[in-house]
Amino acid sequence: MIKEIISPKRGTVLRKNGPQRLIISVIQGYSEKLFLINGTSFIVKDLSDSDFVIKPNDPYMIINNGNDNLEISYHHDISPHEIIYDPYKYEKLQKVAFKSEDFKDIYDIPHGYIDILPKWYSFKFTYPEFNIIFIKPEMGLSIQIHQQRNETWEILGGKPIIIIRDKVHYKPKKGMIFQNPINSYHSIINPSKNPKDFVMLKESWSGTFDEKDIERIFNPNQYFD
Repeated sequence: MIKEIISPKRGTVLRKNGPQRLIISVIQGYSEKLFLINGTSFIVKDLSDSDFVIKPNDPYMIINNGNDNLEISYHHDISPHEIIYDPYKYEKLQKVAFKSEDFKDIYDIPHGYIDILPKWYSFKFTYPEFNIIFIKPEMGLSIQIHQQRNETWEILGGKPIIIIRDKVHYKPKKGMIFQNPINSYHSIINPSKNPKDFVMLKESWSGTFDEKDIERIFNPNQYFD
């Protein structure tokens, strides 16, 4: 058995299982405090033992949403498994926010934006009725919900992984549209290891748009701005 300790409010990396079925063991009674990615499923409640059986070649990730350390065990060696996304890879490095010129000089940014939101892992151009968002390679937005608005995402570029409600989409194509209803879990991960491969999407909404209307359920690098 291979063991792993997950600290509170943190998760494992997102791995791709190998050619064998993988069984993950979790302390009994703790499953209600976990989020689980198992293949194309994103499971946040009513987890059963069968949910912790990972099929060959399926991605998997466990998030500890509790307040205590969690010990899990794998029934065989996971070290050969491919790491698709490590949410903590840049956690301890210096974080320098992007500038608008980093994107305007490369991408065809629509005219008329009224504000920007620069971060070290993403950049947002804000327009009256939509946003254009860029996500840095090997980074992901927090898993979050909104209580005052529905969102619509249109993929404009890159190869993201999209979490919407209880599903994980691994190969969305340019032009695909995703709906995020009020109080639904959603997130975007850019798994590319090419530093030039930003994910680009158009975000529109209905309801009340407010940057404070974000409940971050899993915020791996603790960026609260």
